[in-house]
Amino acid sequence: MAIPEKLTGWSLLMLLCLSLELLLEAGAGNIRYSVPEETDKGSFVGSIAKDLGLETRELAERRIRIVSRGRSQLFSLNPRSGSLVTAGRIDREELCAQSVPCVVSFNILMEDEIKLVPIEVEIIDINDNTPQFQLEELELKMSEITTPGTRIPLPLGQDLDVGINSLQSYQLSANPHFFLDVQQGPDGPQQPEMVLQRPLDREKDAVHYLILTASDGGNPIHSGTLQIHVQVVDVNDNPPAFTQAEYHVRVPENVPLGTRLLKVNASDPDEGANGRVTYSFHNVDHSVVRKFQLDSYTGELSNKEPLDFEEYKVYPMEIQAQDGAGLMARAKVLVTVLDVNDNAPEVGITSVTTTIPENFPPGTIVALISVHDQDTDDNGHTTCSIPGNLPFKLEKLVDNYYRLVTERTLDREHSSRYNITITATDQGTPPLSTQAHISLLVTDINDNPPVFEQDSYSVYIPENNPRGASIFSVKAQDADYNENALVTYALVEDTIQGVPLSSYFSINSDTGVVYALQSFDYEQFRDLQLRVMARDSGNPQLSSNVSLSLFMIDQNDNTPEILYPVLPTDGSTGVELAPRSAEPGYLVTKVVAVDKDSGQNSWLSYRLLKASEPGLFSVGLHTGEVRTARALLDRDALKQSLVVAVQDHGQPPLSTTVTFTIAVADSIPDLLADLGSIGTPADPQDSDLTLYLVVAVAVVSCIFLAFVIVLLVLKLRHWHSSRLLQTAANGLTDLPASNFVGVDGVHAFLQTYSHEISLTADSRKSHLIFPQPNYADTLISQESCEKKEFLSAPQCLLEDKEDNKLIQVCIFLVLIIKHKLMNWLVLKIRILLIG
Repeated sequence: MAIPEKLTGWSLLMLLCLSLELLLEAGAGNIRYSVPEETDKGSFVGSIAKDLGLETRELAERRIRIVSRGRSQLFSLNPRSGSLVTAGRIDREELCAQSVPCVVSFNILMEDEIKLVPIEVEIIDINDNTPQFQLEELELKMSEITTPGTRIPLPLGQDLDVGINSLQSYQLSANPHFFLDVQQGPDGPQQPEMVLQRPLDREKDAVHYLILTASDGGNPIHSGTLQIHVQVVDVNDNPPAFTQAEYHVRVPENVPLGTRLLKVNASDPDEGANGRVTYSFHNVDHSVVRKFQLDSYTGELSNKEPLDFEEYKVYPMEIQAQDGAGLMARAKVLVTVLDVNDNAPEVGITSVTTTIPENFPPGTIVALISVHDQDTDDNGHTTCSIPGNLPFKLEKLVDNYYRLVTERTLDREHSSRYNITITATDQGTPPLSTQAHISLLVTDINDNPPVFEQDSYSVYIPENNPRGASIFSVKAQDADYNENALVTYALVEDTIQGVPLSSYFSINSDTGVVYALQSFDYEQFRDLQLRVMARDSGNPQLSSNVSLSLFMIDQNDNTPEILYPVLPTDGSTGVELAPRSAEPGYLVTKVVAVDKDSGQNSWLSYRLLKASEPGLFSVGLHTGEVRTARALLDRDALKQSLVVAVQDHGQPPLSTTVTFTIAVADSIPDLLADLGSIGTPADPQDSDLTLYLVVAVAVVSCIFLAFVIVLLVLKLRHWHSSRLLQTAANGLTDLPASNFVGVDGVHAFLQTYSHEISLTADSRKSHLIFPQPNYADTLISQESCEKKEFLSAPQCLLEDKEDNKLIQVCIFLVLIIKHKLMNWLVLKIRILLIG
């Protein structure tokens, strides 16, 4: 349009704005964008808000959205930025095949005005397809008398891309007999031909191997190859010849399967095999091979699958005639499919309102309806109608869109539900129609929240529950109607020991069934608290919560664990000592065990499962104490092996066993003597070592005894020099037992240190366990002091705390030295006892 020179800048701006407004109002100026194919989901296409002259916030206020038909949604609106973005990855070849340009059309709906704005998006091709040949290998037969200059048409490469990304060039591998000549075909594609430039000699080269490479023009360049095998045959100087260069046939799309469409004919004047002609498809698309069948002997073409005008309107193909010696001729065949009225109109209902308050005014929009017919001409022209006895009417919009609106005010008391039938009819012969139904409910407002059947719930579940098992079901009722009464359930977000609640539980939003996603351990979780929310589907939504308390029930899933005796880690059994002078009921050792379960599942009982000498030892049923059942006899073996079983009282009960050895001897020298008497002849070096060790233990014991006697003598003199000591002796009952250490206490102290011994067959891994001395066991009470004679009385007079501490430190130092010597001695005992 020419602009007058006298128009000022402001006038020009106003004129442009007015023109733009008129174009938008008339819908004549389509908005057009372009986007490359294969872009990621959410890629920017164009600014809808800007091109519509709207602010971003107005998109939601005016309920602007995309409406389309006939295909899945390819684009979506970003309400925050007002941009048009891709809804997924777009394949141009799937949408448009070889068509150029590839344009996707849809409409932008402004629901507040029920106004449609046409949008076109051009899908730009990228080089994402590689040129390919229909065949991987091509076998050709050529007579050896073929004259140079003979041209052999080669199969065309197929590239689904378009433009520069499509197939651009061919290249033939080097060969002295052939070269490649590419001709530009009348319909556009390049026609590669292999030209014979040197006479063939079958006796010299019977077969020629060539490679035809097809390359596109993209960046990077993609290429595909075709293996060509040229077999040289003897003389056949007459190739087949078709009666027509091109064959045309027009068939309706509803032609029955197996119908003979046409027959091609090629003749060859040669005789025998050289004149026998066979037919085959050449350089055809996969869709042709799938739809049609060619009789290789008669040349009859028939359809083996139904034809669809809406899928392909024309099927181009090339048929090759070849005689027995390999000479060929080709003819084009065009099968044109004629449309018949075989598609009923398609009715799409969008932006439908299924519920409407009874106080809505006339002209309220109920639904937006689109009608489309895939047929063409009159077969695709449609009309749309509804029954005349309803308070609704259809208003025609652009591009076969209609909107259904109320014609008068609705009265819910008169009718609470309307079933509206929409009929779309085309103008074909015979006409086809399609009906769609809209059910409209006249409702009240949502004013009642869901209510649970109970104020709170308590559930008891056993531990070790299977994962995914349902543990409880809640139920809530809503007094509202229809969707306002549709209740869904959800767990209120919370954490359990720092872990999100959703990791432990889930709930079926429809049924209210609560599922445990993990197996719970009573030892870790005793009780759990959940909150379940019930929410209706009204607008606005109303909801309510209820508390759900879960209590775990303990199961017997833990085996008793042995704490004592502590067995060596090398796999050997522990060893306990028992004197031969032990009376019946003497405490040899005690089996200590615990169970991680609770209640009855943690009650433990002990029993003697196996003994090398039955009747010699007994085990306390509830205490686990191992005592002698009778006096030890000389005939009793030095080694006594016991197996004690510990069992809980769960259902079913679980148990564990411990095996240890009891060595019968009054002292270590006696033990060595007994071992020497029952063992095999010892090595002289071992005997000497044992002797040295015994002597060393005896010397240390003598030094220790002398040290104690000297201390007692000194304290006795102190007792004679002071009468206060006699008064202290009469008041010993008021002193704590922890202030006294006597000879019997030292003996008990030594016994405590030599009580726990673990032996193995390997002396290098043997070890002696010395627990911390228990001074409470070595102290003498007042009553024992009164019964002691010469040695016991002075012990009771050691009330000076600092002297007692000095004596205890000295005793402890001597015992440490003795402990080291006993370690060496125990190594020998293990070898003799276990080995």
